[in-house]
Amino acid sequence: MPQRRTAIKDLRKNHTNKMRNMDIKTDLKKAEKTFLKTVEDKNKGEAVKALQILYKKLDKTAKRNILHKNTAARKKARFSKLANSIA
Repeated sequence: MPQRRTAIKDLRKNHTNKMRNMDIKTDLKKAEKTFLKTVEDKNKGEAVKALQILYKKLDKTAKRNILHKNTAARKKARFSKLANSIA
């Protein structure tokens, strides 16, 4: 357990940031699962809507430095390739 006042504040701040990041990551994973389910069902219209939501969440996580920007770009490219494969 930290002894100094600043260390205690840092511990508290780190915990809140960790919880916030975990919420965002789990929300992103849920969006990925819904998109993959629509692709599996071969539903083109819903897949496009789910892909737009997924893009928004990926961009937001990259902007907040939760994911690296190249990781977000790679995932977006892979998911768009999946969406185009439905045709």
